[in-house]
Amino acid sequence: MFDTLTEKLQRAFKNLRGEGKLTEANVAAALQEIRMALLEGDVHFEVVKTLVENIRVKALGQEVMLALTPEQQVLKIVRDELAALLGSQAAPVKFASRPPSVFMIVGLQGSGKTTTAGKLGRWLSQRGHRPIAVSTDVYRPAAREQLSIIAREVGLPCWEGEQKASPFELAKGARREATLSAYDVILMDTAGRLHIDEELMTELIELKEQFQPAEILFIADAMLGQDAVRSAGEFHRRLGLTGVILTKMDGDARGGAALSIRSVTGTPIKFIGTGEKYDAFEPFHPDRIVSRILGMGDVLTLIEKAEEHVDLKQAEELARKLRRSEFTLEDFRDQLRQLRKMGPLEQIVGMLPQVGPLKNLPRGDVDETQLKRVEAIINSMTPQERANDRIISGKRRKRIARGSGTTVQEVNRLLRQYADMRKMMKAMGGTGRGGSKKFPGGWKGLKDLGA
Repeated sequence: MFDTLTEKLQRAFKNLRGEGKLTEANVAAALQEIRMALLEGDVHFEVVKTLVENIRVKALGQEVMLALTPEQQVLKIVRDELAALLGSQAAPVKFASRPPSVFMIVGLQGSGKTTTAGKLGRWLSQRGHRPIAVSTDVYRPAAREQLSIIAREVGLPCWEGEQKASPFELAKGARREATLSAYDVILMDTAGRLHIDEELMTELIELKEQFQPAEILFIADAMLGQDAVRSAGEFHRRLGLTGVILTKMDGDARGGAALSIRSVTGTPIKFIGTGEKYDAFEPFHPDRIVSRILGMGDVLTLIEKAEEHVDLKQAEELARKLRRSEFTLEDFRDQLRQLRKMGPLEQIVGMLPQVGPLKNLPRGDVDETQLKRVEAIINSMTPQERANDRIISGKRRKRIARGSGTTVQEVNRLLRQYADMRKMMKAMGGTGRGGSKKFPGGWKGLKDLGA
């Protein structure tokens, strides 16, 4: 989502390279580029105005570190100001002093409320909570059935109630069930509309007064940009939101909603949805998002994803093989499988820094189906061939290509990529400090896997 904004901001910083010190002239030129980058990124114009002025004051003031270059100075100031804009620290979810805690999920129709309820329920369950879901949307056809289906898919209990029950009767039934069955969180998926209307707001206000929710979470479609910000502002004015969940953050929107919504509404962003799968859901960390926007990557989130999806025993066995230079094609296939479990390759690459040794790593769209073709090629090999690629002759390569539905050229390319990766792994393992030796092929192998 932030690719275009990242590219334009980096251009502004790059223009400061070679400058001896910060002056009013070069600061003004950099700020002009930053302003245009933010406005074109659909950031609210009032937010841009305040942000740019704060950067100007600090860049020309006494807070600048003399040891930094002009580029580094402005980058640091922009990072600090963006982090402050987004709230500096993650805002945790709040629970009632006595369970069950009610989480009201509100928003316009089509923003992803019901799917987000399932994702949030799954996230809470993984952290030791016992949530139950209920839909109070009696207006949209099949809304309650949709929540029931999603709840089953993520293993989340769902209170369905009577077919002709009112929203308040459904919510009361869910609360009674939660008390009897010791569920500690009620996820109340409320009705939405295609636009804000008095009937919708009145119902939500009455639900709030009757059930005293610990959280009122507004689901904002990041693809709507400033329209999502305006809707959040109106819901906050009428309901008093406690948090925002941004959905569709994996889309091609310009990202302005993420940078504007807290400043305009005063409400923290608590979670973001980063894909269609139920595990594509993560807490919103302002500092990490700022690092992504500025091209610094998000290694902490990448590590968390790895800890969640990577098999520890398999990782230890791989480390042992690397130390003994026993990294085989079968290990290569298993690593690709682990990588795919962590999410779309494009997102994973996007979490790596675009500076330093990783600046030449290929970005942008990645063809995930190519990874499946790679796996098919390796699966078409015999166990002996996977264990020792040196025995794969021209005749064997033709057989492997036929068996995997690919071409000999694709088999040859995979074998070259594997050889480069094995040398890279050996170099990294040999240094004992993450590897400082230059490995053949560089990042080209990763690019080719998804090209």
